[in-house]
Amino acid sequence: MDFAEILFALFIVVVAVVSLLSNLSVLLCFVHSAEIRRQVPGVFTMNLSFCNILLTVLNMPTTVVGIVQNRQPFGDCACHTVSFLDTFLTANSMLSMAALSVDRWVAVVFPLSYATKMRYKDAVFMVCYSWAHSLTFSLVALLFSWVDYSHVYASCTLQLREGERDRAGFAVFTVAFHATSFALSLLTLCVAYLKVLKVARFHCKRIDVITMQTLFLLVDIHPSVKQRCLAEQKRRKQRATKKISIFIGSFIICFAPYVTTRMA
Repeated sequence: MDFAEILFALFIVVVAVVSLLSNLSVLLCFVHSAEIRRQVPGVFTMNLSFCNILLTVLNMPTTVVGIVQNRQPFGDCACHTVSFLDTFLTANSMLSMAALSVDRWVAVVFPLSYATKMRYKDAVFMVCYSWAHSLTFSLVALLFSWVDYSHVYASCTLQLREGERDRAGFAVFTVAFHATSFALSLLTLCVAYLKVLKVARFHCKRIDVITMQTLFLLVDIHPSVKQRCLAEQKRRKQRATKKISIFIGSFIICFAPYVTTRMA
């Protein structure tokens, strides 16, 4: 192992530890809080955390061992299982984040009818769809033996085996898989949160109008107080945009490298 490989292996170990601790904390909160279990977003969060924990426990150690040994760490059966889980869990995580964005869109845009538009059974149905969707593509990849160890990624993942001739079929499968998982989820996130941002800006504008009218009437108010109110108005406008940008940006940072390398 050279120095770069050692650093990369240590980086994966650190990410795995942080991911495991943070997602276990989320699951513990879900288990011990009846209030969270009754809420619809808790269903999507639990599913996302569960997928992240399995990825951390099953896939990341395999990658670390592959980097250290510079070869396939386990037998073909174990490697195919890890590859199957890699495809299944990654797609499931993407769709879970898309479902969370839809839930937030309904909650913000339709607050008075949220309880009827996003029921608990609707959330369970969406989670079941994400499982069925992910399982279908994972089984297809496994049945066609499009799962193997990749020396480039140092892990067992979605991969066309050496000497495999059905490159056209694998290319169609890869495009369809990433289009209906990553691209569809990213589009859902963008559309949903743009709607949320539009509503947030509308409410901020109404609050700003009331604030300016109040400041105009309070003629004896100290200039520093007016300045703080105006500064708070500016921060309020930027807060929603910043939070949405962080959420969508984290989705792209987490999943775009996986998609682009598998499409290459």
